[in-house]
Amino acid sequence: PGYRILAADYSQIELRIMAHLSGDAGLLAAFHGDQDIHRSTAAEVFSVPLADVDAQQRRAAKAINFGLMYGMSAFGLARQLGIGRGEAQDYIARYFNRYPGVREFMDRVREQAHQDGYVETVFGRRLYLDSIGSRNQAQRAGAERAAINAPMQGTAADIIKRAMIAVDHWLAERAGEARMLMQVHDELVFEVREDSVESIR
Repeated sequence: PGYRILAADYSQIELRIMAHLSGDAGLLAAFHGDQDIHRSTAAEVFSVPLADVDAQQRRAAKAINFGLMYGMSAFGLARQLGIGRGEAQDYIARYFNRYPGVREFMDRVREQAHQDGYVETVFGRRLYLDSIGSRNQAQRAGAERAAINAPMQGTAADIIKRAMIAVDHWLAERAGEARMLMQVHDELVFEVREDSVESIR
């Protein structure tokens, strides 16, 4: 009693990191214009005006945005969306047509991972990929997916951990008003004294 739970999160942090790392003009413009990136992708993939994007199209675009970032194949996307493989391949082609810098970034990272055996986060933390040169196609493909994904997920993890340190110092100056309870993915959860909710928020 006398306390409330407060949560703060980063909005679409991994997609923002993808925009930064890839330098893709379309992705950067969408974020700089404060657009809903999933609606923006849906408008492109489904060839409809932004204002006409419906909830189902946005949901599909969200699956495409995150799925491709994690190395999802046309088969995986088709299964997730309940559509044919050809249709899923068409969505992927339209996505990369809209955001060509993303494909170029993925190709560069894959090539660099094969060359160096590791990838790095923005902060220089390395993920070594033991299976990147494997003769086993499934192991090699898994390592390539990890190579593409790790710079985004790893950088997001680095950012949230740095934020936790900064917020912890900030909270120490406000003894008793709030405390950090936990981190869940890109979200920090706090227990805040009721009379401090507005000042902490």
